[in-house]
Amino acid sequence: MAAFRLGTAVEGKFQGNGGVVPSPRHLAVPKPPARNRDEATNGGTLGLAGLQPKLFPAGKPRRRTRVPLWQAAVFASVALNVALLLHHCVVNNPAASPPHHQQLHACLVQPDDANSGSGKGRAMPEEAMSKSRAPSTGKPGVTPDSVINLDHGDPTMFEAFWRETGDAAEIVIPGWQTMSYFSDVTNVCWFLEPGFDHEVRRLHRLIGNAAVDGYHVLVGTGSTQLFMAALYALSPAGADEPMSVVSTAPYYSSYPAVTDFLQSGLFRWAGDANSFKGDTYIELVCSPNNPDGSIREAVLASETGKAVHDLAYYWPQYTPVTKRADHDIMLFTVSKSTGHAGTRIGWALVKDRGIAKKMTKFIELNTIGVSKDSQLRAAKVLRAVSDGYELPEVRETHRLFDFGRRKMVERWNMLREAAAASGIFSLPEETSGYCNFTKEMASTTPAFAWLRCDREDVEDCASFLRSHKILIRSGSQFGADPRYVRVSMLDRDDAYDIFVKRLSSLK
Repeated sequence: MAAFRLGTAVEGKFQGNGGVVPSPRHLAVPKPPARNRDEATNGGTLGLAGLQPKLFPAGKPRRRTRVPLWQAAVFASVALNVALLLHHCVVNNPAASPPHHQQLHACLVQPDDANSGSGKGRAMPEEAMSKSRAPSTGKPGVTPDSVINLDHGDPTMFEAFWRETGDAAEIVIPGWQTMSYFSDVTNVCWFLEPGFDHEVRRLHRLIGNAAVDGYHVLVGTGSTQLFMAALYALSPAGADEPMSVVSTAPYYSSYPAVTDFLQSGLFRWAGDANSFKGDTYIELVCSPNNPDGSIREAVLASETGKAVHDLAYYWPQYTPVTKRADHDIMLFTVSKSTGHAGTRIGWALVKDRGIAKKMTKFIELNTIGVSKDSQLRAAKVLRAVSDGYELPEVRETHRLFDFGRRKMVERWNMLREAAAASGIFSLPEETSGYCNFTKEMASTTPAFAWLRCDREDVEDCASFLRSHKILIRSGSQFGADPRYVRVSMLDRDDAYDIFVKRLSSLK
């Protein structure tokens, strides 16, 4: 990893007052060789040595040597920079010499002290510095009285699994790596890391949920960017009207928001696919569906119509894998497959080379590619998932989809019991099927619960639950009845446990 070394720019050492004394070789101005003796002694080019006093024999007149203006300017500039550096790195106790292990931290100050009225900072303690460098952990912890926020599908449920895998998914990136924009200039998606491409194909072959042979793999900043890239690629330029974008209700709430966000002249949101009239369209097919977990197929068919299949939840922890999907455009994401939402990596499997090139062009213009660091981390994560099933030495506890299936079955059982105890909520009926991956019958355990409030005096279920400190997303945002709400099933155990207990108490 790249190392930060204080003293790289100005060589020197820390003194007792916390300042830095520059090395003499940084203060010295090189002295070019004299062209002749007269130039060296009579006002020609001089180094800093020319500023030193000279001794003259007794009885001879002493001649003053005039210092050229440029030398004085250089000397003043060096002195000023040294003074500024000393002032910037000063600490409160000038008499105390910091121990060696604190020297590199001498210029780091506590934010509170730096912004206080005194205007003075103090060296940041090791413990505080360790906390300041620690990565974020997402939403804060909860207590029985907390507001429980299950509005977003933040997949922190998977943290417990990854904590137990040791270094299987860890990665160190040296400071000199991943610096270029380019990954593989021979690939249609020229910013796709070959290692990530390999692990995506390997995982799909292992699970059997999507065909990869004959497909181009494209990488995006989450599947949302790939969704936008697909709309761009499938919408003809110069058309008289924008391309209509539709999806069967209840549809993912972000589809209309993202489609119309930039008010593009290429495409526009046209609502529920079941009520759409026309032959030219882009149909978004989310299966298993967000928000209700149902298995979906396209409902429209025409020669000029196109379909984009969002398969973010087509993984064995959520649904039986009943077939190998082979649609023209298929979208996936590490957010819901492995739980690494913060890595912001999604991928698309695209059959047509021309469409793949247009989608790549969109991402190029949008973000000039996709973070290589994120791709390398995602590749290591996917490798750890596949290794858990393909390498005999890996323990069974390191099998992601087994963990996910157990957790989802447990949570759905808890939710159904809570809804029954309350008596005012209902859920979709449980379905099951034969999973080609696990080689056994498996029930559907979606990432979201499509919960309905059946109490007669409640017309807006989201508002009703909000009054009981439960934040969820209203069915109206999915093109459905507001008596429905979408509940994330993927939060941490403590938040989910409080949610089901609170839900069961509502009458």
